Amino acid sequence: MADKLTLIKHVKIVNEGKIFEGDILIKGQFIYEIASSISAKTANVNVIDAEGNFVIPGAIDDQVHFREPGLTHKATIETESKAAVAGGITSFIEMPNTNPQTTTIDKLDEKFEIARTTSYANYSFMFGGTNDNLEEILKVNPKEVAGLKLFLGSSTGNMLVDDPQILEKIFASTNLLISVHCEDEATIRKNTQKYIDKYGDDIPMHCHPLIRNAETCYLSSSKAIELAKKTGARLHVFHLSTAKEMDLFTNKIPLKDKKITAEVCIHHLWFSAEDYEKKGSLIKWNPAVKTSKDRDALWKALLDDRIDVIATDHAPHTFEEKQQVYTKAPSGGPLVQHAVVAMFEAYHKQKISVETIVQKMCHNPAILFQIEKRGFIKEGYYADLVIVDANHPWTVNKQNILYKCGWSPFEGTTFKSRISHTFVNGNLVYNNFKLTKERAAMRLTFNR
Repeated sequence: MADKLTLIKHVKIVNEGKIFEGDILIKGQFIYEIASSISAKTANVNVIDAEGNFVIPGAIDDQVHFREPGLTHKATIETESKAAVAGGITSFIEMPNTNPQTTTIDKLDEKFEIARTTSYANYSFMFGGTNDNLEEILKVNPKEVAGLKLFLGSSTGNMLVDDPQILEKIFASTNLLISVHCEDEATIRKNTQKYIDKYGDDIPMHCHPLIRNAETCYLSSSKAIELAKKTGARLHVFHLSTAKEMDLFTNKIPLKDKKITAEVCIHHLWFSAEDYEKKGSLIKWNPAVKTSKDRDALWKALLDDRIDVIATDHAPHTFEEKQQVYTKAPSGGPLVQHAVVAMFEAYHKQKISVETIVQKMCHNPAILFQIEKRGFIKEGYYADLVIVDANHPWTVNKQNILYKCGWSPFEGTTFKSRISHTFVNGNLVYNNFKLTKERAAMRLTFNR
């Protein structure tokens, strides 16, 4: 059977710091040709006129929680991957704090099997580290798994790695890229008790960034970086949230040569402490959304390349769960469907260029995780492509939210841009607010 042919015409192609007008021919799973003008030479070519809109590589989200197995009342790999492709995210790396946790090879293989049969986006998983599973960590094949996730604070189950000797042994023993959640647990406990003593369980939500303050983040992230330098480990620090931490990172080394890299999430770039009054627990994340000055510092570091990647930390809970009092309301929220358009909203406000959005959401995750043939618009690469109509406003509401939890912190927000088409491995999986019947996801592979 001949490979399916799709010709995307009249697009502004965004790739490697440049925007140029042209056409893209997809043959089977791959980008076959990129040129200023390509004509359909046979009748069996599906032609899509992009009408001068942007085409970007499919975004790669290096931090999501899709809740399967064990927490499927909140989300599943199927439901959240549908939301991801609707939002222009064509590949995801999912976290290990499911139930059961992904801390053995057997449990990892089970998640890969779930994704193989249900995911709409390309997929990989983080393997979880604990105080007592080093033997399992050493079994992980770095060519087949995205990396190792360590919770140095805010863990679920037994995933808090709080033994300094074991932590150093893990850092020194593995060749896997180590991603970390950095908050100092002892400081959080002390601060939480202080506010419980004052308010009981119903602590005002605006106290969240005071409990999980800048010091809790800095204490933990600085120790992790110190340990990485000592052991030579490859370290990636997830969801940075404070101005103070920005001095820990450098822009003097090309990304491919960095041993210590940094990530920021959409919510820390969009919201600030002033938003707790209106949004309440819907913007309760760990690490906490902090002050507008912290947000400004994150933007500055993102634009000067101290921060390398933009991700979501998509972590849905039911609306009912989020409505509980402070001590019971879980942290986290859904974001994959709205991440790319949120960044394009910043583009409209002249805070960031489209080229930089692509660098931080597409190119850099591919470079950092050494993902094979994705994250760029190049001939011979997988055709993970997203057409973005930057001038077609729409408003987020319950009728167009695809998350299983059914809510979004962006409800009521009008975005100027929309995702019009998403291709995964050459297959059109999303077309103007409608998912197609195509499911073409593949397991990510790594050039290590």
